[in-house]
Amino acid sequence: MYRRTWIFIWLAAAGALLAQNKEKTLSADELKELLDKKEVYCLDVREPKELEELGTIKGYVNIPLSQIEHRLSEIPKNKLIVTA
Repeated sequence: MYRRTWIFIWLAAAGALLAQNKEKTLSADELKELLDKKEVYCLDVREPKELEELGTIKGYVNIPLSQIEHRLSEIPKNKLIVTA
């Protein structure tokens, strides 16, 4: 692993993301398959300082964890969510 990046898949609907999440660690192959099928929403929850230090991940939308409660409407409810 090149970075300290943890990838989880949340099976809960985005509206219940904070209260009721189920996590599953994905292999690189599983993630690639889901990305190829466009079945996932890639969410980077790192804070701006972390992005400056570690860089961004191509294709991920950044909504810092500290802002996620106020920005839940930006997260699709009909896709699986992969976070970093």
